[in-house]
Amino acid sequence: MNGTMGKHRFWGIRSVILITGLIGLLSGATAGFFFAFTRDLPQIRELENFEPSAATRIYSADQALLAELFLEKRTPVGIDQIPPDLISALIVTEDRQFYTHSGIDLKGILRAVIKDIMAGQFVEGASTITQQLAKTLFLSQEKTIIRKIKEAILAVQLERRYTKDELLALYLNQIYFGSGAYGVESAAQLFFGKPASQMDLAQCALIAGLPKAPSRYSPLVNPDLAEKRRNLVLRLMLNQGLITDRQHQLAARQPVLNASRATPPGSAPYFVQFIKPALEAAVGPSLLYKGGLTVHTTLSLRLQQTAEAAVESGLTRLQQRMHSKMKAEASPQGALVAIDIRTGGILAMVGGRHFSESAFNRAADARRQPGSAFKPIVYALAISRGFTQASLVLDAPVVFKGGKNGQDWQPENFSNRYRGEMTLRQALTHSKNIPAVRLVESLGPSAVVQFAHKLGIDSPLSPNLSIALGATNSTLLEITAAYAVFPNGGNHISPHGIIEILDRDHETLWRARPAIRPVMTETEAAVMVDMLRGVVEEGTAKQAQRLSLPVAGKTGTTNDFKDALFVGFSPAVAAGVWVGMDDSSPLGDKETGARAALPVWIDFMEATRPESTALYFDIPDNMKKVWMDPVTGRAAVEGGDGAVNALFVSGTEPKRR
Repeated sequence: MNGTMGKHRFWGIRSVILITGLIGLLSGATAGFFFAFTRDLPQIRELENFEPSAATRIYSADQALLAELFLEKRTPVGIDQIPPDLISALIVTEDRQFYTHSGIDLKGILRAVIKDIMAGQFVEGASTITQQLAKTLFLSQEKTIIRKIKEAILAVQLERRYTKDELLALYLNQIYFGSGAYGVESAAQLFFGKPASQMDLAQCALIAGLPKAPSRYSPLVNPDLAEKRRNLVLRLMLNQGLITDRQHQLAARQPVLNASRATPPGSAPYFVQFIKPALEAAVGPSLLYKGGLTVHTTLSLRLQQTAEAAVESGLTRLQQRMHSKMKAEASPQGALVAIDIRTGGILAMVGGRHFSESAFNRAADARRQPGSAFKPIVYALAISRGFTQASLVLDAPVVFKGGKNGQDWQPENFSNRYRGEMTLRQALTHSKNIPAVRLVESLGPSAVVQFAHKLGIDSPLSPNLSIALGATNSTLLEITAAYAVFPNGGNHISPHGIIEILDRDHETLWRARPAIRPVMTETEAAVMVDMLRGVVEEGTAKQAQRLSLPVAGKTGTTNDFKDALFVGFSPAVAAGVWVGMDDSSPLGDKETGARAALPVWIDFMEATRPESTALYFDIPDNMKKVWMDPVTGRAAVEGGDGAVNALFVSGTEPKRR
């Protein structure tokens, strides 16, 4: 018997030891499990010092704020500024047990697990508002069991530290609502053009429906889906007794977007859009949109505002003329770009009439035919090949074999009048087509293309005789930069818009180093300046004589008056203006570059006149001005009938006979 009792005592002791060991093992495993999931969790108290990414600020050369770049720009608001309808809509849609749970909804989790198991994948998340906040603040977006456990632990910790109202305010200020809007205030301003506190029931329901799939339900992306989602939220509110039938009916009939909701763009929106790729290339997208950088640009806000006003005024006048010609639906577009000749910095850029209606940049991205505005490039190559202003070229009808589709090509002058032999100066001054084509034939179309590329025209150009008439595409920025070579002593400087990029501590991250490339000699460039001054003084751009500063330039008009241009320069600024229709339909009879584009250019250039410095075009030492007969190219008496005062390299000037 004693032996039996001893055995029982022995096994009893072993059982106690075994149970104790198992309990210890389970406790250790539980502790280890908990430690494994909590040791790398962020500290909730870090939320007290949370700072969202900082916006990059872009400034003009005169220190005006042009724009801010950001991924997440928020304007935090207090819970007292959030409409009760939004809170009700959010809770009924996202988390009906919000005011009763402690961070997690066990019933919701069980329901979601069953659905996920049946589907064999994640189909329902069951995340409470607090869990969504924890995920947004501290965790990644990956769908894994481990992340869900961490999310639940963090949610419980958040509930212990903050009140329900504080959690709601954090959530509504932090969550993404689509189309770049972070936080309810940004969303209200973006979608409705009003503060969050002024949103009505329909707008609150739309906002509450966005967190489920903000990119998909954004009213700016999918207005129909946004309306369906909003109306679903309204039905949920009706079913829960949060709104009346009448409120539901009225709210469901409202449009999802306010017609006047569009926020006005910042200053110089086309310019800001233009420099963004260069900024991203310089510092990378992450640092650009999150790093709180400071960007100093070349743009003059004063000249930019003048450019915008000049373009709008010119287009308004043109539109009135078009309407008087029974073009009632016509809506012409325009573009202007101005460049600092000495630095290559872009001083102003207008890419269209209204950025909010069309963000397409017609100054930098539209490849259109420049018409006769291309002719100075042909003449510049001729001058660099030894021609002078007095060189003669024949202005007479001509037929060229082997044209397009094997047909003969017979170019014509715009006026259909021909004057026989004339000087290069007169041919350019009066924009004669035949002499320009004959020059291209003499120089070689391929040589003209190569020279145009040296001048900075990067667009593909066709080596055909018709290039003399600008029957090839280029951008306004390219051709304006090409003209800037002439008053800059024959040097091309790549046009650019950024001077310097500073980090948030104001240390330099990047500084512009524009490439300078000699294209022509100083004397050759000076001859081209003088020839283009002749266009203003004697030819198609006489209107520009009313400017109070010396200027030069060339008009351009394409077939059927589809494009009108004027490109020119003062000693300090080169500027180009284009006017046309986006669909390339005609502007109307006689809407030439001189009529449709030149007045815009004049209005802008008057604002570029320096107030204290007397500017003039430089004349190199080995050059002289000589009076010349523009028809024969012979030396003429000063002030003689029709005589012009033209610039020549010493020794090449015409002599008296």
